[in-house]
Parts: sequence; C-alpha cells; structure tokens
Amino acid sequence: MSNNDQAMNAKTRRLIFERLRAANPDPRTELVYDSTFELLIAVILSAQATDRSVNQATAGLFAEADTPEAMIALGEEGLKRHIRTIGLFNTKARNILKTCEALLANHDGQVPRDRKALEALPGVGRKTANVVLNTAFGEPTMAVDTHIFRVANRTRIAEGKTPLAVERALLSNVPEEFLQDAHHWLILHGRYTCLARKPRCAACLIEDLCEYSDKTAPSPDAN
Repeated sequence: MSNNDQAMNAKTRRLIFERLRAANPDPRTELVYDSTFELLIAVILSAQATDRSVNQATAGLFAEADTPEAMIALGEEGLKRHIRTIGLFNTKARNILKTCEALLANHDGQVPRDRKALEALPGVGRKTANVVLNTAFGEPTMAVDTHIFRVANRTRIAEGKTPLAVERALLSNVPEEFLQDAHHWLILHGRYTCLARKPRCAACLIEDLCEYSDKTAPSPDAN
C-alpha cells in the first residue's frame, strides 16, 4: 500500500464520520436509564438481547430497584420476575446480584470509573466496560458488538478478525474529534442500515465511501 493510498483512506474515513455526525450530531445509546448504576445493569442485560427487550424489562425493574441495595433486597427470584423475558436471565440475575454486592463492598455502592475495576465485576466484560466508560464517563472507548464488528470490517473503516482487533483498529484509525461518539454512530448504522443479511445500501448515506464489494442494489420497484 502506498503512502498516497494511506492518505486517501484517512480522508475517506474522515468523510464517513463527518457525514455520520452531520446526520446525528448528538448520538445516544437506545438503552433507557437514569443513573450510571442503571446503565451498568442495562448493559449487562443487553448481552445477546435487543435494547428494546431490555428497556421493556428495566422499566419495571428500575421502578422497584434503582440502587445496589434495592437490587439485593429484591433477591434473585424477584429480579428474575422482571427479566425472565431476556435471554440468559438466570445467569444474568446471579451476576447482577454479585455485582451489586461487589459495588457495595469495594466501591461504596458507586460504579467505578476504571476499566480494571469494571471488568472485575461479575457479568462485566470488555465490551460492557467500554459502554459504561464511554456513555457514563465520556471516555473515548469503542464497545465492539456484532453490529460494529460487521460495519467496521464491511466498510473497511477498521478491519480485524476479533472484536479486540477491531477495537484497536478503530482507536487508531478514527480521527480524534470523532472518537467520543464513533461507537454510537457505528452501532446505529449497523442496526438500521448496514444490516447483517441484506444491507440497505441504496439508503446508506456513506454508500459511495464504503468499500464493501458486494453492495445491494435498490429493489426494481423503488422510485
């Protein structure tokens, strides 16, 4: 790859994020929460579940238990009653209660602003920690889920064979001014436009910049 190719790729990436920012200047997670603790619980629940299903479950859950103490008082069966519509709810319920105990024992009931401390909590992996650090604390992290992994590789914004490789490539390739919001733009783009089975290329605002080799054509009856 020539230096000129590298410069062009950097220019293309910048144009992509300029367009995403222009279309959505203030992107936000679609999870509904009122505190950092609620965000942490919602993200734990969102593993292998849709944000919509999580929001439906947490509407009642957070009305009854919005602190670590209240969650523990709810108990495992009480917690399961609220989240049983979410996949892996048994494991998630146990992890949430253990996490609440750890928050009280080690962090005065507060969600820590530290990756190592977050990842030490039961049910919290790197992706969950990245979401909390970015959304709650304003850290320029990349929470690479299936949507971001697909979009980053498909568009060639940042290629990698593993989520961690894509995360590192994004942190290296995304211009600094876009780092704070990049993971929100990419996840929303993957959720609503760059779909897994059939990307909506005809409706994509970065279609001319994307380097995906198998773009879909508009339907024959499209106006």
